[in-house]
Amino acid sequence: MDNQQNSNQKKQDSHKLLNKKTTVLTLNVIVRVLKSLVLFAVIALILGGSLGLGVGMGYFASLVEGTDPPTKEELEREISDITEVSKMTYADGSTISAVKSDLIRTRVDGEHISQLLKNAVIATEDEYFEEHDGVVPKALIRALLSDVGGIGGSSGGSTLTQQLVKQQILTDETTFKRKANEILLALRIENYFSKDEILTTYLNVSPFGRNNKGENIAGVEEAAKGLFGKSANDLTLPQAAFIAGLPQSPIVYTPYLNTGELKEDISAGLKRKDDVLFNMYREKLITKEEYEAAKSYDLAQDFLPTEQANTTTEGFLYYTVLNQAVDVIMDMNIEKAGVNKAELDQVGLDQYEEQARRQIENRGYTIESTIDPTVYNTMQEAVANYGYLLDDGYAAASVETGNILMDNRTGKIIGFVAGRNYDINQNNHAFDTERQVGSTIKPISVYGPAIDQGMIGSESRLANYPTKYKTNEPLGNATNDGTNTFDTVRTSLEWSYNIPVYHLNEAMKEQMGDANFSYNNYLSKMNYPADDGWSYESAPLGSVETSVYTQTNGFQALANGGVYQKGYMIEKITDNDGNVIYQHQEAPVQVYSTATASIMNDLMRSVLDSKITTPFKDVIAGLNPQLASVDFVGKTGTTTDYRDAWLVVSTPSLTISSWSGYDENSVMSSNSGIQNSTYLAYLTSAIYTVRPDLFNAEERFTLSDDVIQASVSKLTGDKEGSFTFNNIRYSISSGTVVSYFAKNGPADSQYKFGYGGTDATYQSYWSKYLSTNKTSDSSGSSASENTNTDANSNSNTGNVGGNANNDNNSDTDNNIDETPSEDNNSNDTDNNNDNNSDNQEETPPQGNIEPVPSE
Repeated sequence: MDNQQNSNQKKQDSHKLLNKKTTVLTLNVIVRVLKSLVLFAVIALILGGSLGLGVGMGYFASLVEGTDPPTKEELEREISDITEVSKMTYADGSTISAVKSDLIRTRVDGEHISQLLKNAVIATEDEYFEEHDGVVPKALIRALLSDVGGIGGSSGGSTLTQQLVKQQILTDETTFKRKANEILLALRIENYFSKDEILTTYLNVSPFGRNNKGENIAGVEEAAKGLFGKSANDLTLPQAAFIAGLPQSPIVYTPYLNTGELKEDISAGLKRKDDVLFNMYREKLITKEEYEAAKSYDLAQDFLPTEQANTTTEGFLYYTVLNQAVDVIMDMNIEKAGVNKAELDQVGLDQYEEQARRQIENRGYTIESTIDPTVYNTMQEAVANYGYLLDDGYAAASVETGNILMDNRTGKIIGFVAGRNYDINQNNHAFDTERQVGSTIKPISVYGPAIDQGMIGSESRLANYPTKYKTNEPLGNATNDGTNTFDTVRTSLEWSYNIPVYHLNEAMKEQMGDANFSYNNYLSKMNYPADDGWSYESAPLGSVETSVYTQTNGFQALANGGVYQKGYMIEKITDNDGNVIYQHQEAPVQVYSTATASIMNDLMRSVLDSKITTPFKDVIAGLNPQLASVDFVGKTGTTTDYRDAWLVVSTPSLTISSWSGYDENSVMSSNSGIQNSTYLAYLTSAIYTVRPDLFNAEERFTLSDDVIQASVSKLTGDKEGSFTFNNIRYSISSGTVVSYFAKNGPADSQYKFGYGGTDATYQSYWSKYLSTNKTSDSSGSSASENTNTDANSNSNTGNVGGNANNDNNSDTDNNIDETPSEDNNSNDTDNNNDNNSDNQEETPPQGNIEPVPSE
């Protein structure tokens, strides 16, 4: 029995042991499987992380590719932003002015900044400041997730070091490339400078809103003085907390308006101060008692009362040169950053502009302008003495003006007039104001391109019959009569007729297959503003707006053999050590052929010599006979209701322009064109008196060697000879005139010879010269007989220039055919048919137009 029991017990023990081993074995298997899975997961994470890290590092490297790591000295100069006064000079090196900064800043060492203030800034802006190496990866990831998908809250990802980089070196634009450069520079700064140096620099350069004078302030010392009247080392806890909260949004949180007066509502800044105090308490930088006491303190009682700021006002020259310099530095910075300027939105552009302005204000630059001090001062005296010539009494304000004197060969701006009186009106009418250009655009956007394309020569003919836009609106002049003939290109330009240039522009668009042909192929090369208006039917009449600067530059290109040199005012910029950081480089663009430019200058000489639309040359002759010998060419322009008056003239060496009008764009006198021309003559004479050498009086505009000079029919502007029409061959013998072509030369003699004609207008035109008696020949065709033309039996409608009664034609839509000069004896404003103008072409062509048997 006992043996049996012992045997059973052994069996039970054996089963238990087996079960135990089985259980242990099972657990071991499970553990091994779990370990394998964990190991696999770890390996996968490592591999995935490595891959992601590799991809990320590769992407980061591509973003910072091309960025040259700055040296310690370069970084110190960049981040410290040490204020050194820059200055602007005239072309001869004499000083225009020191560059004034609108920021008031006083630098202090770190030991002179309250530790309370330092702690407040660290607790609020960068709680890991003492631990990180310039960036906090998890903060960057959190910010990225927030930006991309709204995950992770609104916490920012920038350390104090990154903020310093952003303020002093880069901009706030939100691109991955800029962020990558920000990280790279932040790491480099941490490698070169101590934490206290970084924090002190941040506190010295950051903006802190306005002081009690309404001035913009930067740096904690000026913040402490301007808000509380004490040093940054003597601030109380609530004062320190308030100042520490300002950099996030200085203008929102500052207690002062730009007048220096306290805001009615300063709660935003006070709430921000409480947030800073809580951050300090959370980080155990202050006790609960200190936190509650500072939070309950009435800080408003500490703000200083308003004081009067010392203000000085600069003039047009100061701000124009400064703004031009800002544009130069801005473009340099954008290029240096590897950013495509065309892809920047307005926010990005504004940030780069602000960065450039701050750079100029604080780096001790010398900005050398192209402005001649003698010429500039003379132009200011001239507008002060003769500006009254522009006034017409049509409005309470004065008629304003904008003038620019530009060197043709370089684009250098030698002098300018931006307005009548800066103290009264600060609008810069030379560079910033954009107005409709009127007929001054015709040589640049229509006649020039058409000549350049070989479509016309100087004596080609254009239809000038009553015409309507495609919308059925009448086009042309006040009476919409046209001249009822085909006028030559020269005559059409001299009288500034609208209908001929309209027809030419429409023909050019059709022939080139491009509704925006002139802009795409000519105007865009001269930096005219992109505008859908260039494709409109009214574009050749001057409906598009642009500045005096742009229009002056367009005429510069024609006067410079068709070569555009972008107008510029900044010659050179050097740093405080004399190193040249910018030097103007010419970038010539051949817009028109040399032949085209020389033909256009010949045509525009006729505009001034004919004196139909401007008395400029007569006034010049009366003021200075020596100046009258200068070879002037130019074009006038006026717009609807005489709201704008233009005259741009060129010599072989210079281009000088004049726009006049009211700022509110109200109506001027019908004599505004004459008044503007008279004023420009006085201005030009004044410049010549002090710098006659600029005019190179002996130099003349001449036709280039490649101009095609061809004899053409006086009737058609094409070759003289025979043509066939309706199976009848005609032989023209009407006399010839020389026409200038840039290419192709004149077309063969033909019935339909010009642009813009219709069957009816050609029949009307030819009927003045063809007197036919039709008979039927044996083949049934008709022939003309007795076609001898007696010029004396015709009315003078064949006279090129047409009826003189159209001399004061008004452009519909946006442009007026200029009123002929009052000193022109042929100025017929009573709509008579007097054709005795000295400015008309020769009398009607005489000769025979005979039908000959068709071949």
